[in-house]
Amino acid sequence: MKIAFLINNAYGIGGTIRATANLSGAFADRHEVEVVSVHRVQDEPAISLDPRVRLTSLIDMREDSAAYEGDDPLTGQPCTMFPDTGAAANATRLPYSALQDDRIGTWLRTTDADIVIATRPDLNGYLARDGQPRYLRIGQEHLSLDAHDPVLRGQQNQAIAGLDAFITVSEADAAQYRAELSDVATVVQCIPNAVPTPAVHPSTLDSNVIVAAGRLVSVKRYDRLVDAFSKVADAHPDWTLRIYGRGPEKKMLREQIDKLGLYDRIFLMGPVSPIETEWAKGAIAAVSSDMESFGMTIVEAMHCGVPVIATDCPHG
Repeated sequence: MKIAFLINNAYGIGGTIRATANLSGAFADRHEVEVVSVHRVQDEPAISLDPRVRLTSLIDMREDSAAYEGDDPLTGQPCTMFPDTGAAANATRLPYSALQDDRIGTWLRTTDADIVIATRPDLNGYLARDGQPRYLRIGQEHLSLDAHDPVLRGQQNQAIAGLDAFITVSEADAAQYRAELSDVATVVQCIPNAVPTPAVHPSTLDSNVIVAAGRLVSVKRYDRLVDAFSKVADAHPDWTLRIYGRGPEKKMLREQIDKLGLYDRIFLMGPVSPIETEWAKGAIAAVSSDMESFGMTIVEAMHCGVPVIATDCPHG
């Protein structure tokens, strides 16, 4: 059986990419597996895929590549999939246009896969519209229902009716979708994310290091974590905090850390892959989010033997 994943950008670092890498590798034990990245932004993926998994891309966005397509004439024409709320409206680095319509639609109409798994609202929409009944069409949701703009939520809910199955990563999310889609025949099922056994020794828990990891975005509330650390820093002068990741909140966090005088105690480490070696250096893992549909970092940290302290947030 051939299973294909459709993902926006397999070359970055993020929870959806890590989850896709993990699941595609597990499927490769018994099936032919392909990960199709809508965009290619660099030569090699930051998160390695299992060597048995084939990685292909639909649009080359490497500016130094002879195959660069960021100036294709179709980029000047509007995207037709969730144009006011999806990636066409909100993405700055990889905005969707008629070029994405053309490439994604063509691939969905011609793929020889037996199962296609889409991994974000826009792609679930394409799969519902352009996918073919000759293969199983499965949508995934890696965010909570409440995390979406109400208009985008309604658009994706309409698309779900055109899928064979729709998968969430928490039972609470599945229950919300079932309640909103009570008149839809699509199977809505929870399948939590899985993490492979890490290739590192578990933490010795004697490092006096607190570790956090994820995109530096407002919902992760790293400002809250920095503030919490500042309240106990004087009482525990031998402890440090390391925050791994990149994102738009970096400048604000740097200013907050400097204002608190903790530049030598709290470190913005940037993105790191694989992250397991960094979890294993920690004595405590911290998750400070306002919302998580699935706490991938929680599972990763515990898999490396590190205890976790986390906010009680919906749902993960």
